[in-house]
Amino acid sequence: MNVALVTKRSLEDSASNRAQGGIAAALDDTDSIEAHIKDTLIAGAGLCDPGTTRFVVERGRAAIDWLIRQGVPFTRDASGSGLHLTREGGHSHRRVIHVADATGSAVQDALTKKLQAHPNISVFEHHIAVDLITGAKFGPPDSGCHGAYILDKATDQVVTFAAPHTVLATGGTGKVYLYTTNPDTATGDGIAMAWRAGCRVANMEFIQFHPTCLYHPYAKTFLITEAMRGEGGILRLPDGERFMPEHDPRAELAPRDIVARAIDLEMKKRGLDCVYLDMTHKPADFLISHFPNIHARCLELGIDITRQPIPVVPAAHYTCGGIVTGLAARTDLPGLYAVGETAFTGLHGANRLASNSLLECLVFSAAAAEDILQSKRRPRSSLPQWDESRVTDADEEIIISHNWDELRRFMWDYVGIVRTSKRLERARHRIRLLEREIDEYYANFRVTNDLIELRNLVLTADLIVRCAQRRRESRGLHASRDYPITLATARNTVLRNRFR
Repeated sequence: MNVALVTKRSLEDSASNRAQGGIAAALDDTDSIEAHIKDTLIAGAGLCDPGTTRFVVERGRAAIDWLIRQGVPFTRDASGSGLHLTREGGHSHRRVIHVADATGSAVQDALTKKLQAHPNISVFEHHIAVDLITGAKFGPPDSGCHGAYILDKATDQVVTFAAPHTVLATGGTGKVYLYTTNPDTATGDGIAMAWRAGCRVANMEFIQFHPTCLYHPYAKTFLITEAMRGEGGILRLPDGERFMPEHDPRAELAPRDIVARAIDLEMKKRGLDCVYLDMTHKPADFLISHFPNIHARCLELGIDITRQPIPVVPAAHYTCGGIVTGLAARTDLPGLYAVGETAFTGLHGANRLASNSLLECLVFSAAAAEDILQSKRRPRSSLPQWDESRVTDADEEIIISHNWDELRRFMWDYVGIVRTSKRLERARHRIRLLEREIDEYYANFRVTNDLIELRNLVLTADLIVRCAQRRRESRGLHASRDYPITLATARNTVLRNRFR
């Protein structure tokens, strides 16, 4: 079987590469699968699917063992005889296995070396998917996915990739917000393409805002891992006062949604630009050895974390909803799979438990691979080529950058950590205006990387707002001033494309 791996930028440019904390798995004798499941269900605020949660957690140890066999150099404990496990918010035990504070990068490095040496895997860097090729182009009864149209950014040509099996592993939609920990590539491409192809999308209202991102006027947003709070970090106001115990008995180790809302409330109540994460009570050698990348990055900006607290703010971090899939990672469209942040599996519920994301990627990528290997689906003999006969080169590309900037700002203002019905309606109105502009632009001009990403971002913004408007309660990551009560019955928000 031949595999084409298509990536918008370089192979290393991904959200997984930025994952600092680690991978959650019940590995210690004092821990258990049942405890990990319980913690996940609690963090998910009643919306985690119990069957999916057990499916993932039970496969945690096997996933870690597989990574070790691939050469991932996980951090050892002080004795050197075992693996070091850290603890993060929402976890009742130390169960997060890591590689210092750069776990995602270490995992990706090890796997990249493997795939680059594989004779059946071809990597296409600097290529971006425009849309899926579906059976709608051939008429009934064909309803499957047969590949994708891909823009080669080096030649500005759209090429046809035919495939009996297509896997979307495109990440989330963090760039729909003004402030995010996500890479610039997180523009909701997979979710948007699957929706246009007729797949269901669910729970897009649950956007996780990471509580602690570096606040600096001249630096790009930089994630400060949750493991810092797991290792004793204290959140303080500018005068040094600790505030988290007033918001939750678990204090700094409360789940992310609680900590993010607490920081947001304190900042708005007191007119602050940021709060501070204090690790200065920990030995300097401990901080440097456990958080070398954070220590180095902060030093570049004049902050010595061994002596100074770190200025932090919340930022959009993770999309808990996405394309509806089953336990084999199949979507509603035959031949189409979705894995990772782009998928809605039911694991995360209304709020993702820290370090369950890489675990989900590992478990469902293995499930998808197994399902594909057992499939007898064959590629179509011919596919329609991309048609550019009725379009021209864009005359004013500045429209794209202006629309992108407008979208990110009003999504941050109206669809952020705390929402109201009026704010959501304002956002929906602005989205409709942008959609009309972009649809006209898309119909008349040749596609570019920026146009593709903006088109997808506006669509995913619409899905986020539509899901948020349907949820008449506050639950997990969705906090509404108009509906502050959590309903007794938890239900998913599932959207179906009426044009399918």
